[in-house]
Amino acid sequence: MKQRRVSIRNHTAEANLFARRAFIALMAVTAMLLLLFSKAYNLQVSSYEKYQTRSNSNRIKLLPVAPNRGLIYDRNGVLLADNKPIYSIEIIPEQVEDLSQTVGEISELLDISQDHQAKFFNALRSKRRFKPIELKSRLSEQQVALFSVNQHKFPGVFIDARLKRYYPFADLTTHSLGYVARINRRDAIKLEEQGKDENYAATRNIGKLGLEKYYQDELHGEVGHQEVEINNQGRVIRTLDFTPPKPGKDLTLTLDIELQMVAKRALAGHRGAIVAIDPRDGGVLAMYSNPAYDGNLFVHGISSKNYNKLLKSRHRPLINRTVQGYPPASTIKPLLALTGLEEGIVTPETEIYDPGFYQLKGVENRRRDWKRWGHGKVNLTKSLEQSCNVYYYDLSFKLGITRIARMMEKFGFGDYTGIDIHEENSAIMPSVEWKRARYNQPWYTGETLSVGIGQSFWTVTPLQLAQSISILVNRGDIKVPHLVKAKTSYDQVNPETGERTSIFEEVPVDHKPPIVLKDNKNWEIVLDAMHNTVQKKGATGYNAFKGHTYDAAGKTGSAQTANLAQDERYDAESTAESQRDNAMFVAFAPYENPEIVVAVAIENVAKGGGAANAAPVARQILDQYFGDRVIVSEHPHLLHEETYGEQHLKTIPASVRGSR
Repeated sequence: MKQRRVSIRNHTAEANLFARRAFIALMAVTAMLLLLFSKAYNLQVSSYEKYQTRSNSNRIKLLPVAPNRGLIYDRNGVLLADNKPIYSIEIIPEQVEDLSQTVGEISELLDISQDHQAKFFNALRSKRRFKPIELKSRLSEQQVALFSVNQHKFPGVFIDARLKRYYPFADLTTHSLGYVARINRRDAIKLEEQGKDENYAATRNIGKLGLEKYYQDELHGEVGHQEVEINNQGRVIRTLDFTPPKPGKDLTLTLDIELQMVAKRALAGHRGAIVAIDPRDGGVLAMYSNPAYDGNLFVHGISSKNYNKLLKSRHRPLINRTVQGYPPASTIKPLLALTGLEEGIVTPETEIYDPGFYQLKGVENRRRDWKRWGHGKVNLTKSLEQSCNVYYYDLSFKLGITRIARMMEKFGFGDYTGIDIHEENSAIMPSVEWKRARYNQPWYTGETLSVGIGQSFWTVTPLQLAQSISILVNRGDIKVPHLVKAKTSYDQVNPETGERTSIFEEVPVDHKPPIVLKDNKNWEIVLDAMHNTVQKKGATGYNAFKGHTYDAAGKTGSAQTANLAQDERYDAESTAESQRDNAMFVAFAPYENPEIVVAVAIENVAKGGGAANAAPVARQILDQYFGDRVIVSEHPHLLHEETYGEQHLKTIPASVRGSR
């Protein structure tokens, strides 16, 4: 048997092979280590700031904190808009063993409806189980107390408190203050377009009407932030830093809530509006529209049933009548008289004869005076005292619509007054150009005659009417009406003392270019005639102000809302309510240095005109304003002898009836 030869191993070759393989492996390992080190260097050194920021973004989160909304006070410091705490019951699902049983027991304890329970379980599907979910909000004090006693039985369930807007005077202030309501999609888009969305990140409600909307940004304040550390599930582990929000500014208004109360009581049972202005600075003292509605209904989200009830009401409570148009009727006769004096059409001595009607030459149609048998010979002063329509038919015919419109526009008719709410209506000051643009029709002389007694297309808002009389008593000086008197802002809270430093800022009075007359005596002629209208026995405003202890002046008005045939007489009792006359009245007092101007509009009165219906309402406002003050005129020869007798009652009996 042959033996196999064993070959001799080449140790050198094997060593060289191993060395080559080891070198290649070492180079591969070295290259991998270099790559690893370069990556580590890039992460830890070169890109440290970038990845540190990303890491913090995953670990640290900024939570916005909503600021407290500014409060609103009346001129005397009475709180009109408050932030009232409301309580809700919240559940953290992951801390509750049997959620259905717990919700059922709490609902039975607190009498929570099936609808609220259903909403809770619907919200549960879209939220993380470690975050609280609301079961019911706006708990009563009894419900809060009842749950607090039984809270130990319900782990993971707690009471949460937050602030909600609250209007203590409800419908008394809605049309001036407005209200706040939940931010909707349209609001969110608008905030984003304005670049304000970050400041509203934690805010649920926003101003919708009135002052709440006009001063929204100032009332809102500035958002704060809470810096918290979270885990990979988004759960808050701890708070790292806190930047407190800056509360909104508090507003102090020119409104007097007591005058508002009197206005509401005076208009009870009537649709209408009252505006009172301080002519010295343009501050609005009262601004009430009747009927009104409770703005608190909208704060928490009004139900469809309640909203439809407001929307479909024939009394239209959602309309702010203080800034909506009415035919001014005879309340604008003082301004037309002023225009006639300025244009040289009439003088104080100019007389016309009033037989009870006015008829243009060559025209069969007669325009009647409110007094069937007429006023006889009438001059300018008597025309205002007796509210003689025939005098103003004649005056308006001689003036023409162009000169009338030009002067009335100076008094603000057909334009916005500039008051600090958005809902204002400009109303209509008709002219040749206006009618051509609106109807593409020419202007007719008969329409000018109707304008002469505050009818036709002419409409004014009670606010415009009050403003025009303010301009009149200020002899052409125009102060823009406003509701906000002052603003109070607060610095950050002092962490040591807990106190806030406040900054009080008065709102300056805004002016428009004044009205300059050719003869300043014309102001006094018209104002004296308005004085007589209230003070002179037999004048249209005399009965309503009989026995007052302050020196008032004014002008009555009765506006037709339906056309009458040539020989048809107006009869309120047989006329449908919606077609009955409106009662109007303007007044100011005291005569020498006026402190208050009042405009009253009452819709569709059952009987009588401005003197019988609107003038007594204005009387109640002035009685409230002056209280027990007795103001004696420097012109006693203009006053009737009964004015400054014994102190009289501050309300005028319903039985008092005067002329139109």
